[in-house]
This record gives sequence, structure tokens and C-alpha cells, in this order.
Amino acid sequence: MKEHADKNIPVISHLTEYDIYLFKNGSHYRLYEKMGAHSGNIYEHDKKINKKGVYFSVWAPNARSVSVVGDFNYWNIYSNPMGPRWDESGIWEVFVPNAEAGMMYKFHIKSSVGNFEMDKLDPFSFYSETPPKTASVVWNTDYNWKDSSWMDKRHIYNSLESPFSIYELHIGSWKRIAMQNNRSLTYREMAEHLSDYIKENGFTHVEFMPVMEHPFYGSWGYQTTCYFAPTSRFGTPQDFMYLVDCLHNNDIGVILDWVPSHFPNDLHALALFDGTELYEHKDPKKGFHPDWKSLIFNYGRREVKEFLISSALFWLDKYHIDGLRIDAVASMLYLDYSRKEGEWIPNKFGGRENLEAIDFLKELNTVIYKNYPDVQTFAEESTAWPAVTKPVHMGGLGFGMKWNMGWMHDSLQYFQRDPVYRKYHQSELTFAFWYAFFENFILPLSHDEVVYGKKSLLDKMPGDNWQKFANLRLLFAYMFGFPGKKLLFMGAETAQQKEWHHEDSIDWSLARDFFHAGISKLIKDLNRIYKNEEALHENDFEPGGFEWIDYGDDSQSTIFFIRKSSVKKNPANKNTAAGKQSSILVACNFTPAPRHGYRIGVPNEGIWEEILNSDAEVYGGSGQGNFGRVKTEKIHSHARPYSLSITLPPLAAVFLKNSENPGS
Repeated sequence: MKEHADKNIPVISHLTEYDIYLFKNGSHYRLYEKMGAHSGNIYEHDKKINKKGVYFSVWAPNARSVSVVGDFNYWNIYSNPMGPRWDESGIWEVFVPNAEAGMMYKFHIKSSVGNFEMDKLDPFSFYSETPPKTASVVWNTDYNWKDSSWMDKRHIYNSLESPFSIYELHIGSWKRIAMQNNRSLTYREMAEHLSDYIKENGFTHVEFMPVMEHPFYGSWGYQTTCYFAPTSRFGTPQDFMYLVDCLHNNDIGVILDWVPSHFPNDLHALALFDGTELYEHKDPKKGFHPDWKSLIFNYGRREVKEFLISSALFWLDKYHIDGLRIDAVASMLYLDYSRKEGEWIPNKFGGRENLEAIDFLKELNTVIYKNYPDVQTFAEESTAWPAVTKPVHMGGLGFGMKWNMGWMHDSLQYFQRDPVYRKYHQSELTFAFWYAFFENFILPLSHDEVVYGKKSLLDKMPGDNWQKFANLRLLFAYMFGFPGKKLLFMGAETAQQKEWHHEDSIDWSLARDFFHAGISKLIKDLNRIYKNEEALHENDFEPGGFEWIDYGDDSQSTIFFIRKSSVKKNPANKNTAAGKQSSILVACNFTPAPRHGYRIGVPNEGIWEEILNSDAEVYGGSGQGNFGRVKTEKIHSHARPYSLSITLPPLAAVFLKNSENPGS
């Protein structure tokens, strides 16, 4: 055996020389396979000794001494000292024969700097005590997956040409059991309930707000301390795997919020890990986040990049996750984000761009798509940073999709206006169309818009009770007609009346109310139509799938546009474009005044079938419409040879479908 730097501690290593080579080179992206706590047997001179135990390893290059303490040694800091490796990697390790799965542990670190001495959680732990307790737990990630059918077809479900209708939810508050002290559902309890609910409502994917362990429940998971452990508040790692497995077996994709932008300053976790700023920047102008009073990762340090990229791959590998939504990307890209003059440090060129974070994001996306080409990454990026969803080799950041925060802000601002004044603000509604194809956009109506005094979506809407519901129906229909994938936060589908609060369940009793049930019915139909009609999802990111009819009728607050599918080749002659192409006209009236006999130019003649009307009585509307279909007339309008004379219901959108044969 090789000797440790401390010759009094025998070498029993889980790390190979190749692991160390990759680690020191900054390219070990699966550190979770080797770092942390791993059960195994002692090996000596290639001979197996029948003595089971746990290998512990931790990166603490500035420590004077490290020991592992836990249930196996009565938390005695002298029982199991760890030795520093001989290769100057900064890694400490030890094998503890009597340790086993289920035992709690921490690393006791004495720093070589000052008098710092502290018990620290394992940055690579797979499981943790339930907060407010903070110990790591020896655990494995074994699980008998049953989702092979989903995994084999995932490249289809996750394609950019496929429908994405995402249901965002917070596990702790989606559904609570009032009769049991208002407790949250466990992962296993949620599995079938959620799967059935998502299927019933027609969503394609679920996005969980961060499940990674976090000490403060009120942070909603965005103050992460354990980047490799699902929170134990709702069960074990295998329980969470069961939830993912169940969703997959119901053909539902799973997206996780993931937070590499900052981490909390709790001293039991990553902050000052070995008594020095190991994971964070030392200078608070780069290492402290003024908005969230948290710490910012040092993206220029290779070990930190490996840690974060390993975390991302871990969830895709061990938990079969289908996508990662990267939180607060804008805060990573700009050195002056939320900082005043003099509170930030320019980059080497004197600019405000965080070059190290940019390189990290490019490397992150490159590694993810190289290893898992059938998943997607999503950027929550709120600025006009260019090429967020362009490939890295084309100068982009490499994300698959980006949240369209501008669309969300402008749309909600417009919809909150009294319809009397909307004609003066039509540009708030139409501006997003002019950049709709600059990126691969998701249209979010997320949790951030229904908290902290912003009101629920229903309560944002102006007018009396009927108009509030009509406006909300119109917002949802307009959203599903607009180019881009869709995301709704839990409760939107039943028109929650109160703001979301993480300690309260969704008000499920609203489903018994006629108007709330109407919203639910509309969402189900919108999801069904969105998934079934290629014109509404196939070319979400292609300008050729969109055509303006009219956006200039400010006085009547109406807009009209067409969504188009790709031309399907003729099976008899694949070299000709003689197949069908479907077109869907989206006609919106943003006032409570119905428009009868409204003439709209269309590009081709024939029957246009009314496949959705948000004013239908079944949704709680007034029931005005077009009797199911409209036939074109050869009357020139909107610079087109044919036109329709239709009824535009009050505060409503109608979808009219036509199929044409471009090659005929």
C-alpha cells in the first residue's frame, strides 16, 4: 500500500490515481461516485478482506486535521482521524470498518488558518437528517427502476419539436392532510396522486421547485446545502426515486430546479468549509449576494466547477431526471447584478460580464448534453443576454430553452389594466412577438408571480367576478396560442383566489365551484389541443411556424395571428411537398364588448373549424361563438385573398383550424 502524507494512517482508498488526475485537471464530472461516504470492503494487495465498512473522503485543502465523527464512534473526534492524500489533491480519507448505511456522520475540521474548528456536513452526502438537524447519513442510491419504456422514448418527449406543458409545483404545499396536523404528503404518497392528476389535466412535464436539502423551509429550496441529497422532509432518496419512476410510468417528464448561483452561509454546510473561502469567493464584492444574503460560488476554481457539474449529472444519472432548470442565471452572468457603483469588481477587460461564470455555464451544458443528449436544460435568465439557447460551438451558452420573463411581465401588466385603457397599451401585448424566435422560449406563469403581495392570477384580473374569470381564461388561451413552450404554477389550473403560501395547501375545494371548474376544464382542453395540434407546438422556435394577420387594431384591442405546422411530405413521393399542413388562427378580443361580423383575412380558402372558444358556456363563458365552423369568402382583407366573418366573444380567444395542401 502507498503511504498517506500522515504515515500513521494506513491507506485504504476509494479513489484511483486516474480519479486524482481528472480531479486535479478539472474534468472529473462524476465525483459523487468516489467522494463522500461509500460502503465497501477493505482491499489490501489485491486481496479482499471480509471486513465491511465505509470509505469517507472530503476535499479540505486548508485543513490542519480532519476526522469523521458519527454514530459509529460516539461522535468522538479522536476515534477516526482522516489522512491527507500524498498527491497534494487536498483530499482527506479514511475507512471505518464498523460504519454502515443509516448511520449519521459529519467531518470534524480544524483549519490551518486561525482557530477555526467545526463539524461540517458532507458536501457529497446522498441523504441528510431532517432539518433543523444537520448531520449527513450514510446511504446508497440503489433502486430497481421500472421506467425503461419512458427512457427509451425520452428523446421524443424532450424534443424541441414536441409539446412541453409544464406543471410547476412545490412538494411541501401541493397537497396537505388537514386531519394530520396539516402535514405534507410524502414522496410515496404523492406519487400516484400527482401522476393521476397530471395525466387528468394533460400536462406533459412536472417541474419540482428545489428538492435538494435545505435548512430553511421558507426558502422553498433555493438555499441549498446538500447538492446530492433530496430533502428528507418527505422521505428517503429511494422514496423520491419512486415518485420519479411513477411519473415516468405515466409518460410524464420530470424537471428539477437546480441552484448553482448561490448557497446559504450556514456554517455547518459549504460556507468557510475548511476555515477558508473554499467554495465561495473571498472578496464579498464577488462572493456575497446582496439580494439573498447568501454566498456566490467561485466558478473560476476547477474543484468548484467539478462539484457543481457532478451535482447536475448526479440527478440525471441516479434519479433519471429529464431536465434541469437553472435558477437565477442572470445573477451569475453579471458582476454588477443588484450592486451599486463601487460594490463590484470588473473583469480583466474592465467589463461587467462574469467571465468565469460564463465559462462554467458553457462547460455545464456541454457536459450535460454530451452525456445525456435526450434531456433539456432551462435557463431562468431575465435579461437580453444574447444566444442563451444557442449551442456553445456557435457562441451561445448552450441551454436548451430559456424562460421568457419579458413575456410574463408584459402580459401580466397588460392583463391587469382595465379593458377601457388597453387600447393605449397594445404594445405591451405585441412587443414579445418581435423577439419570440430569438431564443427557444418557455412562457412561464410561475410561483414568483403569486407571492409577496403580487396577488393570485385571478385576483390580478380587473372587473367584476365574471370579468375576472373571463380575463383569466383569455390569458391562458392567449398563452397557449403564443409561440413557445408553456409553464403554469400549481393552482393556476383551478384559479386559486389567494396567493400561494408554502405552509398552506392548494385550496382543492374550489374545484366544486362552477367558475373555478370552468378554468380547470379549459386548461385540460388547452393541453389536449396543444398536444394534439402540431401547429401549436411543432414550430415553437421557428419563425416559419408563425404568421401575423393583424396586430394594429388598437382601438378595438384585438389581435390575430396564425400558427402553422411543418409541411408533411407526400408518402407516395417524398421529394414533393404535397402533404398536409395545418394552420390555426388565434383570434383574441381583449375587451368585454363582443364583435359580430368581424372580418379577418386568411391565407387559404375552405372551412375553418372552431376547435376552442374560451367563452364557451362549459368554461363559465357567455356562450357566444361561431357554431363550430366558418367558411371563407373570396373577399380581400388584411392583404389576403380570402377572409372570414366571425364572432369575437367578449374577453375571449377563439382557435380556428384549417388544413391545406400546399402542393395541390
